[in-house]
Amino acid sequence: MKFLPLIWSNLMRKKVRTFLTLMSILVAFVLFGFLSAITKAFNVGLDIAGEDRIIVRHKVSLIQLLPESYKARMAKLDGVDLVCHATWFGGIYQDPKNFFGQFPVEPEEFFDMYPEFDLPAEQMKKWKETRTGAVVGRATADRFGFKIGQRIPIQATIWSQKDGGRLWEFDLVGIYDAKEGQTADTTMFLFRYDYFDEARGGEEGTVGWYYVRVADPDRAGEVATAIDDMFANSPYETKAEPEGAFVQGFINQMGDIGAIMQAVLTAVFFTILLVAGNTISQSVRERLREIGALKALGFTNVQALALTLGESCLLAAAGGLAGLALSWAAVNGVESSGKLSAYLPIFFIPERDLLIGVGLVAALGLIAGLLPALQARGIGIADALRRE
Repeated sequence: MKFLPLIWSNLMRKKVRTFLTLMSILVAFVLFGFLSAITKAFNVGLDIAGEDRIIVRHKVSLIQLLPESYKARMAKLDGVDLVCHATWFGGIYQDPKNFFGQFPVEPEEFFDMYPEFDLPAEQMKKWKETRTGAVVGRATADRFGFKIGQRIPIQATIWSQKDGGRLWEFDLVGIYDAKEGQTADTTMFLFRYDYFDEARGGEEGTVGWYYVRVADPDRAGEVATAIDDMFANSPYETKAEPEGAFVQGFINQMGDIGAIMQAVLTAVFFTILLVAGNTISQSVRERLREIGALKALGFTNVQALALTLGESCLLAAAGGLAGLALSWAAVNGVESSGKLSAYLPIFFIPERDLLIGVGLVAALGLIAGLLPALQARGIGIADALRRE
């Protein structure tokens, strides 16, 4: 610490150069923070996917429907603990940009399937008593200011009613949250399947897909195969797969997000490494006579190396840690505003990525300063003093 003033004065020798390098590092770590949050948001489905849950859809496509009668047949299979279903509704609330998923479900079975959802018992009771009742996740409720007791109109884009009308109205009877300490999708709008099936004008008795919970997660693959075999060669063949694989398939349709983010970050940090390394190298070259003078006054080669590495690490720490702090504050601000909740229901920087960021700060400082530090360590007093 006693040499910190000396290191600081060396950095301040060329204020503009130091400032530009500092800002380059800061921007790189702000980008790192935002990309970490985006990657987490896209992969959150994998985090909340249950190892004991299987998704069963039509073999041809997810938009193809399955008979509702499949539920009872799958429930009889050995190893199956619970079966429920959902269907994509695809409606519009007020404006097409106000997107959130709407699904007709069986209330108790669906919430038994997803125990991480927290809906008060009295609201569940009210939902079962109200034919047009619906519940909504906390994120969507906060986004639109939904209140219990409110009547919510949804303009259908797929499902018309028997009279040909496309305006569906639901009575909001509950708002669900994620249970404490658990992660859950709190953006969904859920209403009763029995009401939906009786009111829609066509395709009665069909559902979009099934959720199957197995008693033993280790048998998930075996149960999935048994389900597909049961409906093989039928008019509605199925494709059953673990929930994690189902979610990963959705993610892969948009590309390998992780690989894309890694490629971007690698390019950014390699560029910043060159910039920081060049700044420190140029600074050392400009001060070779001073380094020789310090050695003549008794500074050892190790101390000369440490001073140069300290300069590099201080520059990386100032820019990198400030960038991480700024990205953390900005991401939290975006999350709190709810502006991205329709597209990225969960948006935050994981603690693990923050720790990785701190490690990258240290690595950047050490690697960028290593070659200049070795140059400062190896130069002799006479050679240094002869430099102009």
